[in-house]
Amino acid sequence: MRARLVAAATGVALVAAGCGAAETTGSADAGITIFNTEPENPLVPGNTTETGGSRVLDPLFTGLVEYRGEDAQPANAMAESIETTDSKVFTVKLKQGWKFHDGSPVTAKSFVDAWNWTAYGPNATQGATFFSQIQGYQDVHPADPDGPDGPEKAPTPTTDAMSGLVVVDDHTFTITLSEAFSVFPVTVGYEVFAPLPEAFFKDRAAFEAAPIGNGPFKFVSRQPGAEIKLTRYDDYQGSDKATFKDLTLKVYQSRESAYADLVANNLDFLEELPPNALAGKKYESDLGDRVVQRETLNNQTIAFPFYLKPYDNVDLRRAISMAINREEITQRIFEGTRKPADGWVHPLMKGYTPGQCGEYCTYNPAKAKESFQKSGYTGEILLLSNTDGGHQEWAEAVANSIKNTLGVETRFVPSTSFGEFRQKVNAHEMTGMYRSGWIADYPSIQNWLSPLFRTGASSNDGLYSNPAFDAKIAEADKATSEDEAIKLYLEAERIVAQDMPSIPLWTQNTIAGKSNRLKVANLDPFRTLDVPSVEVG
Repeated sequence: MRARLVAAATGVALVAAGCGAAETTGSADAGITIFNTEPENPLVPGNTTETGGSRVLDPLFTGLVEYRGEDAQPANAMAESIETTDSKVFTVKLKQGWKFHDGSPVTAKSFVDAWNWTAYGPNATQGATFFSQIQGYQDVHPADPDGPDGPEKAPTPTTDAMSGLVVVDDHTFTITLSEAFSVFPVTVGYEVFAPLPEAFFKDRAAFEAAPIGNGPFKFVSRQPGAEIKLTRYDDYQGSDKATFKDLTLKVYQSRESAYADLVANNLDFLEELPPNALAGKKYESDLGDRVVQRETLNNQTIAFPFYLKPYDNVDLRRAISMAINREEITQRIFEGTRKPADGWVHPLMKGYTPGQCGEYCTYNPAKAKESFQKSGYTGEILLLSNTDGGHQEWAEAVANSIKNTLGVETRFVPSTSFGEFRQKVNAHEMTGMYRSGWIADYPSIQNWLSPLFRTGASSNDGLYSNPAFDAKIAEADKATSEDEAIKLYLEAERIVAQDMPSIPLWTQNTIAGKSNRLKVANLDPFRTLDVPSVEVG
């Protein structure tokens, strides 16, 4: 199965590599059920940037590039080749014979039309800014003069097609960027770069009701709040084929209830066990040899709404961060399966440098109180989070740590649905600081910074803006060597450290579980089930 984040690689040309599925003696007609949260939006690749939707789109669509579950490295998928001589102009050649689930061919136009639709400003997609480096993006997506919440509207685009995308023939297209960006050919494995069939443009509502992809699984049905059913696409041309027939993503309101189903073998895979299962290592006696674990490339954070007072106050943000006893919480709530974070870039990512956050990510009651007094704030502090992902225990612990350290009323405000929670985040309706987190989308240190903190970026939900950070990211993107780029990205991270637009909490060794029906079920580096590895017993 394709992953959303990869450990390292910044090549300018990718070559094909195998991602073959394991052989199995299990029944080809078997089906499995896995845990999921309710997707935020209709299942359109360019408008899906959160986990609940991504877990569905990942098996439904195949892009130019995939990220291998076994070693987190990029490999060509639909791309026969992606070539460039200057990291600015790329020629993409597609493999032939691929079809969408409705039988229509996947062509160069399928990619170009999908990318143009996602980038087009009036479509208001979440993934639009991922295309901002393509020449002509400003023509299809003019800048909003006063931001997304301002009274002024963005100018009407002068065209609906970026000049940097040109279809050469059915299986070839070129991409011209505004500036050189060596990481670009690796980014295109992210789901927002997936192709779309002609059926999408003819009847978007029908597509949203029954998505048509080109991946190893095709859509069967969706019952909002309950489940999404997929079935294997037997004409799939990729190497990451599944050996079982049906995949059901079951939506739960809490990981605790999902865990109970897992223990009872009524759920086949839960990619992250809840805190009540970790307590006292209860999962060991509950699951035995059904435990699956590995260190994964994700982090937990708390984000601030810069559009809301008092959270636009840097001294308050610093005080809150220094008031959180990360070491105690990771030991007490997570039995040491989490490691306190000291920056925004993941420790397993190439370029990671320890201590980038400095004193502001270190528990220090005295300095926290000093910064809190300097902020001048005397009111209540709110922490918002969804609870269907196993977040209530640690969120309550964080709120108590802040309350006890700063002597200020701090209250946890729960939301039962991740989809509803994310809708409020995207609508900029947060009434306090809120749980966030990141499983990056492509293999570069850049992805831990630019999409989250660059002005107007796709996942900059709190509306943080710092021109110095933007300029440093732009400089790093244009660097001609990987070492120089990393150096500049780290400088950008240090700018973030001074502003604290979010609070890094911890990274993790993920403990998952499988049912006794599965002989093999591997966890990939990105905290998801590696579907091609599954063997049904």
